Amino acid sequence: MKKTLLFLLLFAAFIPKIIAQKPDTLVAYYENIEKSLKYESGKIKLPEGEGTLNVPKGFKFLNAAQTQDVLSNLWGNPEDKTVLGSLVPDAKGVTHANSWMFVISYQGDGFVKDDDAGDIDYDDLLKTMKEDTKAENEERKKGGYSAVELVGWASKPYYDNNLKVLHWAKELKFGQDETNTLNYDLRVLGRKGMYNISAVAGMGQLAEVKASIPGILKSVEFNDGHKYLDFDADTDTVAAWTIGGLVAGKVLAKVGFFAIIAKFGKVIFLAIAAAFAGLRKFLFGKKDQVTTRPQEEETALLEENNPKEE
Repeated sequence: MKKTLLFLLLFAAFIPKIIAQKPDTLVAYYENIEKSLKYESGKIKLPEGEGTLNVPKGFKFLNAAQTQDVLSNLWGNPEDKTVLGSLVPDAKGVTHANSWMFVISYQGDGFVKDDDAGDIDYDDLLKTMKEDTKAENEERKKGGYSAVELVGWASKPYYDNNLKVLHWAKELKFGQDETNTLNYDLRVLGRKGMYNISAVAGMGQLAEVKASIPGILKSVEFNDGHKYLDFDADTDTVAAWTIGGLVAGKVLAKVGFFAIIAKFGKVIFLAIAAAFAGLRKFLFGKKDQVTTRPQEEETALLEENNPKEE
């Protein structure tokens, strides 16, 4: 798979010509990539966190190595060794125009107390988060990235006290992009840490992502002895944050503003979009940067690379 992806990158400059002259050739490249992936179903033993994934109905599992290949080599993200795998909708693949996925990782920083779950005013918390986001934009600009605006809740935070799962969604706007980004997160709490399940999607897919949440909530569970209720105050470490801190993103301080999940359209996909009347690939941003373009710019890009013969 890596060789196929490298081939695509090396010949990216020829993509516009290929599209104009032999569009089926480029489509075949992506079909080959999709066919090379080995999806799984059923019960999956997660490599970290002492947990198990029961692949929910309507999804297929992609292991850590393949997920990392997609995120880094195909979707243009920096390497992230914490990724344990991903859940991809059955009817879609990672190269489809409207594809999206849930990325799974584990954070073993201790037991997260949920005492504050019922006392949080999420409207007030949102105001604080918006201010924090504005402050972080100065660092984003220094790093050469577009500013990000926290528009609001796409789905207000909710803590399921029975399942010990927290989930919420934010709507983000990157730079001058016309299409906003969906940032949907779930945290499955355990005795010594938590599983992070994050949707990589666009705002237009909110309804589809939200409809899948009931199944996703129960898909990841800790093994006996490692569940939330197995916590031993005498021996186990308590995390430095609570439920409010997870939603506010304080837990992500070690990776800063680059931890925000976004969608990203690489030039190679933009060319396809122009050639096939709006075909668009929603992807992770390189260090969460989003560079999607309106249709007019995509068409102009294609015409620039394929001047009409007089």
